[in-house]
Amino acid sequence: MNISQLSYSKHCILVHNNRKYFINYRPIKNCIEILLSNSEILQHFIFKYENKKHQGEKSYAEQNSGNWWKYAEASIPSSACILSLILYSDATTTDTLGKKPVENYFWNIPNLNIYAATVPDRMHHLDLGLYHYQIEFTKGILGRSSIDKMNERIGAIPRYPGLKIFSKGLQSIARLTASEHRDLMKVMVFVVDGLLSDDLSEVYVKWNEMYILSRLEIFKESDLEKFQKAINEWADLFVILFRKKSDSKMKFPKFHSWIFHIVDTIREYGAINGYTTETYESLHKSYVKTPYRLSNKKGIEEQIMKTIRRKAIIKRRVTEELHKTPTALIYTSKLFEFKLLEASIFFEQQKKNPDLTENMIKGFAKFLECLDLFFDMLDIISAEDCRIKIFGSVTLKNINILRATNKFQNRPWFSNIAIAMDDAELFEYQSDNGTCYAQTLLITEVILPNKSPFHLALVQWYDFKSKKTLFVYDCPLLKLVEIYNFIEIEAIEEIVHIVPHFDTKDEYFVNKFIF
Repeated sequence: MNISQLSYSKHCILVHNNRKYFINYRPIKNCIEILLSNSEILQHFIFKYENKKHQGEKSYAEQNSGNWWKYAEASIPSSACILSLILYSDATTTDTLGKKPVENYFWNIPNLNIYAATVPDRMHHLDLGLYHYQIEFTKGILGRSSIDKMNERIGAIPRYPGLKIFSKGLQSIARLTASEHRDLMKVMVFVVDGLLSDDLSEVYVKWNEMYILSRLEIFKESDLEKFQKAINEWADLFVILFRKKSDSKMKFPKFHSWIFHIVDTIREYGAINGYTTETYESLHKSYVKTPYRLSNKKGIEEQIMKTIRRKAIIKRRVTEELHKTPTALIYTSKLFEFKLLEASIFFEQQKKNPDLTENMIKGFAKFLECLDLFFDMLDIISAEDCRIKIFGSVTLKNINILRATNKFQNRPWFSNIAIAMDDAELFEYQSDNGTCYAQTLLITEVILPNKSPFHLALVQWYDFKSKKTLFVYDCPLLKLVEIYNFIEIEAIEEIVHIVPHFDTKDEYFVNKFIF
């Protein structure tokens, strides 16, 4: 794809010690004209209105499925097309260059309807806006001791891939990024549980239900009705709980805009994902900021393009590998290796190891008993010359990493897992729609002569805490039971996030708010 015709303009921005400093830039109009004169590029810019149907209902997805696109397209010649552009400026960088007051020309536009001129932006309306208020108001209605307890709980949240852990609690919420606010959304339901009233936990549940719906890629009309209902339920509870803590008595423009205009906006312009600054800021970070920082600041554009191209190649290869079968398990961090005949001596020696955590000690204690059961199940009579390798982690076929280690970045990490039970087993166990949960204690490779290695995880099982109350906050409420087994690593469905029910002994939630 040839884009070498893109021209630059040069502007002197500073004269210092008789030396001129220039900025090189591309005029936007000129850039658009040259890009669209390239037929390879042009085909990716042409969008016609699509009257989308999903499951028999009118639906809204990309911008060209919205009503605005339909009416705008009808108002222009048939040979013309609507052009969808991203005009992005890094306001943070602009701030450092200085500001000067300018006349607010918006006041000269008669009958300006701000809700027609702009769209609600989820990142600023929710992540950095209303959710920020919700946490601040929560701190406002809690006493000092409850705030301290809230921070302790935030720091005690178990680790999970991709989830930021705030080990010191909320030191300064004002400095949190949108991504960090989203990480808090995934756990705050469990953090505030029991700190005040049931309504406090419920407002965070309602928030998550609303927020998860807002991230749909396709909205049917029935989804919009469900979405509006979720918004109203959250907003009603939000007002009841926090009205007294709001100096404006809840008269927030973002609050009003979100409740009364977001659903109409989806009908006009398509799904929210298509016009949230979250999308464009992440694109800017991935394709400009990060590659720039990786460069040596010489021949920057060429280096940026090479970095992006390399990243795309790696991503494509990973995707291709995912569709190949079979995919080999990738073990990392070998912790121990011993002969099965010497296992008892090895485990006795490890009792003196001060670095072992409770989970690994438990795994060693149950190892021989569980391995005997596994061999009996497969009718393996002789295990002479059997060797055992124990690893800290293994990469699964779905690229998730299963961990069972005493120290990963200075903290223990023993993954919790979901296992899909077969039909015969479902009669024996109470499950979450066919799924059972367990905690990983050991990751092992068992090697027998003249046999393929067994890739096994020693696990301790969870069960429902009570037959009367299976779910709380729509999350399974579990307890650890004294049942241990070796399972084949290939049988693991996924890694799950299990959070303790704070201030309660041996109760755990399966976190269903991971999005």
